[in-house]
Amino acid sequence: MSYLIPSYFLIIEEGDLEELRRDVRSDTPVPAYLQIEGAIYDIDIAYRGSYTRKFRKRSYQIEFIKPSTCSGARVIHLNAEYKDPSLIRNKLSLDLFRDLSVLSPHSQHINLIRNESFRGVYLQLESVDDLFLKNRDLPLGPIYYAVNNNANFSLTRDEKQKESLLSGYKRVSGSPSDDDFLQKLIEKINHTHLSQFPDVIPQYLNIDKYLRWLAGAVCTMNNDGFTHNYALYRNSETGLFEIIPWDYDATWGRKVDGGVMRYDYVPIEGKKSNHLSCLLLQVPEYRQLYRNILEETLETKFTVEYMENKVMLLHQALRPHILLDPYKKKTIDVFDSEPDFIFQFIRDRSNYLRKHLADLN
Repeated sequence: MSYLIPSYFLIIEEGDLEELRRDVRSDTPVPAYLQIEGAIYDIDIAYRGSYTRKFRKRSYQIEFIKPSTCSGARVIHLNAEYKDPSLIRNKLSLDLFRDLSVLSPHSQHINLIRNESFRGVYLQLESVDDLFLKNRDLPLGPIYYAVNNNANFSLTRDEKQKESLLSGYKRVSGSPSDDDFLQKLIEKINHTHLSQFPDVIPQYLNIDKYLRWLAGAVCTMNNDGFTHNYALYRNSETGLFEIIPWDYDATWGRKVDGGVMRYDYVPIEGKKSNHLSCLLLQVPEYRQLYRNILEETLETKFTVEYMENKVMLLHQALRPHILLDPYKKKTIDVFDSEPDFIFQFIRDRSNYLRKHLADLN
């Protein structure tokens, strides 16, 4: 199996490029053209991310204007993955979630050429929106992004009352009336007695999918992913919310700044700041279900044997392009050492989690 890395050609007027650079914090897009496999698209382009906008290599959000879609997408995200020395952590994580039967965005590395100048290797991320659902033959339903750490499923943050039950969430698909469903979910989480959780919460949340997501987040050790970096989708047929991972570059043993994160930094239950996870894992039957899912994951998916071919396929395909990337080519020695780093993290993290499985009894 091969992993092809296509080239995207961005054509943007110098004046519009300067407008984009004038205020890197702005979400206001500028017009440009994008050529993909011979087809030319009118697009709007803006920077994306929060702290990553300060980096030399920035990430982009692209909206297709004419034609209005490209390969079933209205919006795509081009992530610079600037602080990940491997450039593959995000994709490895999102693909692992998919293997765990969790809804997960598609991702694909691309080369970005801007006005005939190679700007490096990027990771294209699928936008989680109505077309995300359509491409999977899923029923329409509202989608919310967890845009900050207020999205902790609690009524408070840092012991302070939140201004709104929807604080921390941004609706990206659906209508204002759908907000009632999310408010109801948060109300039920916070006002239902633990003894009634098995009767009440499954009416609002897909418990199995949530615990599978928790297992994936715990294994990959996304320290920032328990109250942030996820989306919620309400399936209109089942009436249940499902959780979707997002932005998983600071994983597999690396922090958001690219530094090393010890394999035992995130506990087996996940971060306590996620109120929903804390409550669910106090319910014996959910705690046992989580243990079963995690134990199976450690046996079958979160292993060097399962991940080795995936890691090496991506690494070998990217290497010739990294050698040309103006932001990464000087650290090729670090890039070359990353597969072994990731494999050692899997061993260490797996051993740590196995030792603590008994804590879930």
